[in-house]
Amino acid sequence: MLSVVANIGIGLVTSLLGGVFVWLWDRTKRTREVNRRAAFFGVRPGQTCLIVLGNKYNAPGTAHYRDVRAVVELSLLAGELGCKVAVESGEFRGSNGDRTEFCVGGPSGGANIRTGGHLAAHLPGVTIHAYDATLPDSMAIEVGGEKFRCDRGNQEYALVAKFQPAESTSPVFLVSGQTSVGNLAAIHFLRREYANVAGRLSSLERFCLLIKVSDIGTYEFHRAELEREVSAAAFGQ
Repeated sequence: MLSVVANIGIGLVTSLLGGVFVWLWDRTKRTREVNRRAAFFGVRPGQTCLIVLGNKYNAPGTAHYRDVRAVVELSLLAGELGCKVAVESGEFRGSNGDRTEFCVGGPSGGANIRTGGHLAAHLPGVTIHAYDATLPDSMAIEVGGEKFRCDRGNQEYALVAKFQPAESTSPVFLVSGQTSVGNLAAIHFLRREYANVAGRLSSLERFCLLIKVSDIGTYEFHRAELEREVSAAAFGQ
C-alpha cells in the first residue's frame, strides 16, 4: 500500500515539475522574443513611445486612412511590448528625449515636415524627390545616387531608418513611404518579419533599409519585402 502511495506521489511530483519546467521554458521563450523585437524597434518595455503622424498630401490637418491604420499597427506593437503611446502631428518640434519616436510619412508636399528634418540632419545620402506628375523621378527615393522610382498603384518603396539623435536617449524609427501604401506596408511587414530582417542587417543600433511593395493593385499593402539595406550610403559612411 505504501509503495502504491509513494508511486502516486512520485508521479504527481514528476508531473508538477514537468509542468513547471514547461511553463518556465515558454515564459523564457516569450521573454526572449519580446526582447528581440524590442531591440529591433528600439523600445524599452514599459516606456512611452512617441508616434509622429504626417498629414495627407497637400491637406494639412488631415491624415490618410492608411496612415491611421499604420498608427493602429504601431499601437498594437507597443502594446505587445508593454508600452504606452503618445501621438503628435508632423509639426511636432523638439527632442524625442527618452521616448522612442516612430515618425510616419514622407516629407513631400509638407506631409510630414519632421521627416524632412530628420532626413536632412541624419541621412545625408538620401534624397526624396518631390511629386511632379510630369517627371519620371516624381516621388523617387534616391540613396547614394541610385533612384527607386514610384510606379504608383503597382510598385512602390518605403525608406525605413533607425538612428539616435545626439540630444536623445532613445532612437527614432523613421518610416517614409512614397505614398500611404508604402507607410502601412512597411510597418505591417516589419511587425511580422522583424526577426528575418534583423538577421540580414549589419547592425541593429543604426540602420537604413528599403521595403518594396509589389502588385499593389491586387494585394494592396500585403505584398512587401526587404529590397536591400542601404545604411552605408544613407548615413554617408
